[in-house]
Amino acid sequence: MSGNPAYFHPTAIIEAESLIGDGTKVWHHGHIRGGAVIGEDCVLGKNVFVDAAATIGSRVKIQNNVSVYSGVHIGDDVFVGPAATFTNDKVPRAFNPHWQITETFVRDGASIGANSTIICGTTLGEYCMIAAGATVTRDVAAHQLVMGTPARHAGWVCRCGTLITRDEDIPEVLACEVCRADAS
Repeated sequence: MSGNPAYFHPTAIIEAESLIGDGTKVWHHGHIRGGAVIGEDCVLGKNVFVDAAATIGSRVKIQNNVSVYSGVHIGDDVFVGPAATFTNDKVPRAFNPHWQITETFVRDGASIGANSTIICGTTLGEYCMIAAGATVTRDVAAHQLVMGTPARHAGWVCRCGTLITRDEDIPEVLACEVCRADAS
């Protein structure tokens, strides 16, 4: 916890009724809607949009050109790469007056690669890793690495992001050599 006040670039639009934690930085042309909740010590890059009823935990880094729409819930220590896309409508039609938000959950420590697309209704598990350009259409397990379109299993990663194995079966130890040594 920095204890420093939040910083908003002069070009950022911060609507009343948004809640933004200490130490969070919103850079050039960011737009935070009223009702959005953002934790402490986050960095929101250029042209990041956070909609009403979206939640973002603490120590999250969201790179340039990302929109976090209503119904998207991001945990703590999450990385979202540039131009990643979240959806929130399972049946998008411009003329549907009865559309409903479908929630998406990104658990603590997850990493989402550049230009990935996260289809609504999915949960990304703790410390999972979504490869750049992947299209996630179903849940991703904790520590799982997925890639491709649609995203498929590609391995298991340590909390630090190091690839542990490409096997389908989850390993007994989900820590790399370095992290195991640091834990002992």
